[in-house]
Amino acid sequence: MKRAPRARARLAAALAAAAMLTSACVSPDDGGSDSGTRQKAERGRYTFGNVGKQPAGGEPVRGGTLHFADYAEARSLSPAVTYATGASGGSALAAVYDVLMRYDTAAHRYEPWLAKDLRSSDDAKTWTLTLRDGVEFSDGTPLDAEAVIGSITWYQENKGADTALLAPNLAKMEAKGDSTVVFTLRNSWATFPAMLAQAPGMIVAPAAHAGKKFRPIGAGAFTLGSYKPQEEMVLKANKNYWKGEPYLDALRFTWPQSDRAKLEALDDGTADVVYMRSPDVVDEAVKAGHPGELTLTGLGNMVVVNTREGRPGADLRVRKAMALALDPALDTERAYDGKGLPGQEIFPPESRWHSDVKPLGIDLEQSKKLLADAKKDGYDGTVTYMDGTDPVSRAKAVVTKAMLERVGFKVELDLVSSIADRTSKTYVEHDFDLSRGAASVSESDPYHRLQSVLNSKSYGNPGGYANPKMDQLLVELQGATDEARTQRVLDDIQTLFNEDVPLINLGASAALTAWGENVHGIVPTDEYMALFGEAWIGK
Repeated sequence: MKRAPRARARLAAALAAAAMLTSACVSPDDGGSDSGTRQKAERGRYTFGNVGKQPAGGEPVRGGTLHFADYAEARSLSPAVTYATGASGGSALAAVYDVLMRYDTAAHRYEPWLAKDLRSSDDAKTWTLTLRDGVEFSDGTPLDAEAVIGSITWYQENKGADTALLAPNLAKMEAKGDSTVVFTLRNSWATFPAMLAQAPGMIVAPAAHAGKKFRPIGAGAFTLGSYKPQEEMVLKANKNYWKGEPYLDALRFTWPQSDRAKLEALDDGTADVVYMRSPDVVDEAVKAGHPGELTLTGLGNMVVVNTREGRPGADLRVRKAMALALDPALDTERAYDGKGLPGQEIFPPESRWHSDVKPLGIDLEQSKKLLADAKKDGYDGTVTYMDGTDPVSRAKAVVTKAMLERVGFKVELDLVSSIADRTSKTYVEHDFDLSRGAASVSESDPYHRLQSVLNSKSYGNPGGYANPKMDQLLVELQGATDEARTQRVLDDIQTLFNEDVPLINLGASAALTAWGENVHGIVPTDEYMALFGEAWIGK
């Protein structure tokens, strides 16, 4: 089998990391294929955003170490190596570097953070970034226009995960004095600020990448104190932080194996903040009233279909037969006792982008008919399904096999224990028929992940799905400058998704960053990350 070139393979692996971490512990709630409105009303599904009961904190208190039981370890504090999301160590990176722009989860808009201002031309092809005066990196050097350009150039040269999206669109960056950067894009890009709220917007100091070995030097509220792999990472307060000296003395990150252990640590006070994605545990924490930020992502539980020539999924009849046979409610009932957000819609009823276009639905008789037609043309009905070896993944594998075999498929299971091996087989070698994963399409910028998973030339599209109509719709989505136009394009994408079945969606996911009642000042931002520069712990 022909392997991808080294640079492409590295990009693909980076794009895959968060998806594999997400799919290992995320799936949906008890429900079926009825309408989203009825699901929401009858099943009491969640309200997203700020949740729980947070007592008034009074005056901020200085001192103390905040213990964050996080979802996954940031093995590197380099934004070009670690995929910067809340599910993959992104909050630790944000603590060290901050972000140029921050996503206001309540107001549904991007606002300047490290930056002072960001303005676009009418066609959204030229974006002018103005920096705050006097901001310095933790080594005392200025965070100026040249540092921003140098950092983003370094990020792309080192194949940071968003390079696949950024590089084809970014024509040039120019410094206009010390405090202004002008970004010229090749295409209209209405949600370009998202790039500056994520890893590319985590600006590293020139000294960070000047030598052979990367050094984590940023302008964030914290600096690296100590790191013991698979045990803990301690970040110390940056007393010269641009927003003022942090209230906390330090942040301590640990990575418990299970979300259940995290919730227990929050309950007994041994953790101050926890990040959870397992639907059953999230459901329990929300019902218990824990304060926190509940985040919705679409395509949070999906089955990737390899559509390349020679694979069963190359035949539209076969992949549509699979989609009509796989019941999201049954999948999540077996894996998570009915908790979560099952459904076939790209954007579930709780989403601001929920579409009136109905999803494909479950139809076993039609599934059998399509499969029978494919078999008449020589297909033998055999398909291989890949997942993990942990108990939840095994449960999903068993129920997936049963649902496909009830309509006539013969399913062979390929259960792989190593996430690295699953990543390689799915995203680099493309050695699979079906593989469990997640795209985690955000409410803030649906274009980002839809482009990654559905565009014909994207490294984050492991199934090799290619349709010029979908590519064109993604171009239209990229340039959509208002919510009404965005919604129209997303409706068209859902329609084509139903017709062409690029992958099989089984539901959205809910992630909860929860904190103790005595914890205050945590600021949520894009990609379900959190900022801790103004956080404090009450008495």
